[in-house]
Amino acid sequence: MTIPLNRVQPDDVTLTNEEILRYSRHLIMPEVALSGQKRLKAASVLLIGTGGLGSPLALYLAAAGVGKIGLVDYDVVDATNLHRQVIHGESSLGVLKVESARKRMLDLNPDIEVVTYNEPFTSENALRIAADYDVLVDGTDNFPTRYLVNDVCVLLDKPNVYGSIFRFEGQASVFYAKEGPCYRCLFPEPPPPGLVPSCAEGGVLGILPGTIGTIQATETIKLILGVGSSLIGRLLLYDALAMTFEEVKLRKNPRCVICGPNPTVTGLIDYEQFCGVPGHDHEAEATSTWDLPVTELATRLKSGEDLKIIDVREPHEWQISHIEGARLIPLGELAGRMHELDTAQSYVLQCKSGVRSMKALELLYTAGFRKLNNLKGGINAWAREVDQALPVY
Repeated sequence: MTIPLNRVQPDDVTLTNEEILRYSRHLIMPEVALSGQKRLKAASVLLIGTGGLGSPLALYLAAAGVGKIGLVDYDVVDATNLHRQVIHGESSLGVLKVESARKRMLDLNPDIEVVTYNEPFTSENALRIAADYDVLVDGTDNFPTRYLVNDVCVLLDKPNVYGSIFRFEGQASVFYAKEGPCYRCLFPEPPPPGLVPSCAEGGVLGILPGTIGTIQATETIKLILGVGSSLIGRLLLYDALAMTFEEVKLRKNPRCVICGPNPTVTGLIDYEQFCGVPGHDHEAEATSTWDLPVTELATRLKSGEDLKIIDVREPHEWQISHIEGARLIPLGELAGRMHELDTAQSYVLQCKSGVRSMKALELLYTAGFRKLNNLKGGINAWAREVDQALPVY
């Protein structure tokens, strides 16, 4: 299967002597050859996300000679990114990710075009951004954007090269409604809000996005070249701990709301509302009327107020840092240990950033507790603003 190229046709592309030397290991492969390298130069690929998955994707697609690569992201490089987002470095801390990635890609291959979009990928701009690209590659880690990327690809008749990572496990597939199922065929509905933790909450093995991202890059290049068997109709499951790959066959859902014969979704929707969670790729702090700023908690504790801090993180996180006097009750154990708490007592729920602790607060409130607060920004905010001796992670 060969996908159509929209930007320029391969016959209109030439390779310089320098490019022929650069891609010589491609050119001597009959599956690529001169004609295939021209297709790569004529092709355009949009990468949504320049983080864990986007790093190997951007590096290898640039090195392979894909002529135009678009980068969509609106975050800046943070120290917590560097163990897995290998396109960025210490010198890029605080720099826009799209600019950091662009600089590295052009250093690797100055003959390509890199277009940056320093903005969230949303229902308002997605069709405009994606229209001129041949392939979209999903390097995000949140459900609203995954559904958005899928729907954009279906509506614009473009392939969606999908990847997902969490802790030691990853998934990859190619969703292309023209040839097989779309993402909604596999996941008609998003999971309930809070059921699936993000990488920021659950962690991720630093090398895992390298494995899945390079698989996505491979699938992208195969689509452009029209060689091999793509992952269309197949979901690849990778377990790094067991070092196993498994495959699940996928079928088109005849009742799919967007790619089925009688679609009910004919345009882009509000994906945050649809999924019930924010559509962003970086860790967010919960905000609500229950929030208690860390400086206010420090003041109230210093005054002798009887506040009990419940840390709902995991034991291995407690070992990294914890607030003196706090009590550890992991979120997963809270429902079974509520009998240990007193409804007359005032509690402050605390986690890493304020997300899990808000879920814990909602659980306790439903059970009848009323004297509750959520520590805004979690222990990381406490480490930044109150006790600088504690590490931020």
